[in-house]
Amino acid sequence: MPLPAPNLDDRRFQELVDDAKRMVQQRCPGWTDHNVSDPGVTLIELFAWMTDLLLYRLNRVPDRNYVKFLELLGVRLYPATPAHVGVTFWLSGAIEQRVGVPAGTQVSTAVASVDDPVIFRTVADLVMPPCQVVSVKVERAGDGTYDESEILKGAGPFDAFHAIPKVGDVVLLGLSDALPSCAVRLDLDCRVEGVGVDPEFPPLVWEAWDGKSWIECDLDSDTTGGLNQWGAVVLHLPADHAVSVIDRQPAGWLRCRVLAPEEEQPFYTASPEIVSVTAHTVGGTTTAVNATEVTDEIVGMSEGVPGQRFTLAKAPVLAGEERLEVEVAAGPGWERWTQVDDFAEQQDSDNVFVLDHVSGEIRFGPSVRMADGSVHQYGAVPPKGSPIRIPRYLTGGGTHGNVAARTVTQMMTAIPLVDRVVNRRSASGGVDVESVDNARERGPISLRTRNRAVTAEDYEHLAKGAAPELARVRCEPAGDGGEPGVARVLVVPAVTTGDAQLRFEEFIPAEETLARVAEHLDERLTIGARVVVEPPLYLGVTIVATVRAKRTANPQRLHDAAVAALYGYFHPTVGGPDGDGWPFGRSLHVGEVYAVLQGLDGTEFVEEALLFAADPITGERGDPTERLELDSNALLFSYEHRVRVESG
Repeated sequence: MPLPAPNLDDRRFQELVDDAKRMVQQRCPGWTDHNVSDPGVTLIELFAWMTDLLLYRLNRVPDRNYVKFLELLGVRLYPATPAHVGVTFWLSGAIEQRVGVPAGTQVSTAVASVDDPVIFRTVADLVMPPCQVVSVKVERAGDGTYDESEILKGAGPFDAFHAIPKVGDVVLLGLSDALPSCAVRLDLDCRVEGVGVDPEFPPLVWEAWDGKSWIECDLDSDTTGGLNQWGAVVLHLPADHAVSVIDRQPAGWLRCRVLAPEEEQPFYTASPEIVSVTAHTVGGTTTAVNATEVTDEIVGMSEGVPGQRFTLAKAPVLAGEERLEVEVAAGPGWERWTQVDDFAEQQDSDNVFVLDHVSGEIRFGPSVRMADGSVHQYGAVPPKGSPIRIPRYLTGGGTHGNVAARTVTQMMTAIPLVDRVVNRRSASGGVDVESVDNARERGPISLRTRNRAVTAEDYEHLAKGAAPELARVRCEPAGDGGEPGVARVLVVPAVTTGDAQLRFEEFIPAEETLARVAEHLDERLTIGARVVVEPPLYLGVTIVATVRAKRTANPQRLHDAAVAALYGYFHPTVGGPDGDGWPFGRSLHVGEVYAVLQGLDGTEFVEEALLFAADPITGERGDPTERLELDSNALLFSYEHRVRVESG
């Protein structure tokens, strides 16, 4: 049961009136008329009514007092986290030398008349080297490898695969250099010989070698119709693409591999012929973050007293891997001061400060009078008259940075030979500053945990504090089906877009986030305990449904609404019955699919709905079923739903 709230003053209106009348008898014995008709008694009742209101508010403990109590306990709002997005810089033409995009390059969404543009800055240097094809080989399944590099000198065409292609046949292209994170265009002159396939949906996959394994490339466009005509293939290579040796030939290797056809997908009846092939770099992709950099900001002059506070010009301040640094003028140069979480263990000689990321306030160490009358200084005091400067900090973040695909199109800095920029996928990971209501609920938890991880709820609370960019955290209790004494903390990044198909990679937290949470928890574990921080087990689900539309409904609009509803409901972070993510371990019954689709405007009835378990990595699907069972550490992940709408 909850702790009983104390009643700070239990007097009520009539009791206040009676107390006042008794005081009248003591202080003013000449006042004998205490009837309600007496004007003095009317004033007593008026003031008793006003006092009764004050006592009511006192017993309520206003929200401001509650918030101040939380501040005394050290509870602070979680700062905003910035959205991240991959931005592709496209070159204006063929290049003969390396083209670079430096870290810190700013790009933004289009300038609108109402809203300000959303600004992103790149976080790493992007290098786009020139390339050409230096080797061509084919691997025919079961028949070995053949060198067809003579085609680069104008020799005749060659069969890309077996005369009758087989699954696993491969065309290998060796590039003159590795192209990590770059976009490469392959110009292929092919003869119309590879008949039998759908040119819009050929059973092919393009892959790149990273030195250890083949990684699937992101196919931007393919106008060859499955190697059946002259055209171009534009590929986005993985970040780990490297030069390797295959069959004694060093190169940056790519390959085109024949896949097993999917259901009702036509397959080759004859091999396509390749007449010529060339390659050149056309662009590159790097990660950008929704943040603005501020450098060399002077926040004020020190007064030489303890407990000084200064406020940055822009807030909130983004919390990152590197802590903020403050520079205090000392003689001819600047002395660097270090950010700490609190002043509890600091001495009067420690050059430290505390930062409130939400408000942008910087605080220096206070002086505290101890119980014995002595005064202790927690942290050094900047000398009087010294300017205080912030060399660099990032500001921004929030959900407004989760922009849609192909909306980041403006370059704020001109770069030679770079023609344009675009984000091929939507941005994700942006989270607003924590609300006060959420902090109110979190306050008692913080008081209970006391910064120590004992229960499963403690692990979840501390992990969320270490990485506010996480949308969900779940701790599997130690010994629950695993090794005793080991707690598994499952973390899910903030991916809020629920109305479109998402990539599985978006739900895998960054290695930096996993390391930060693990380090934070390791410092707070009980003796003998161990913690493993990892993403949950994702079970993909594919829904195939047939919906009958009402006669007045637009079939295409109903189809789009149905697909969006399925992706939104079966979503790890914004789906589920309560809209806060599919519950961990909750099974899925086909009846929920019927309920989601039947609730759409324009649906007459749902004729059929089938569930298929799918591996989100390989894409393999199981048999149709009416129920999917999930383990306690598993979440659902929508994987390629298919809806057919029939007119009423």
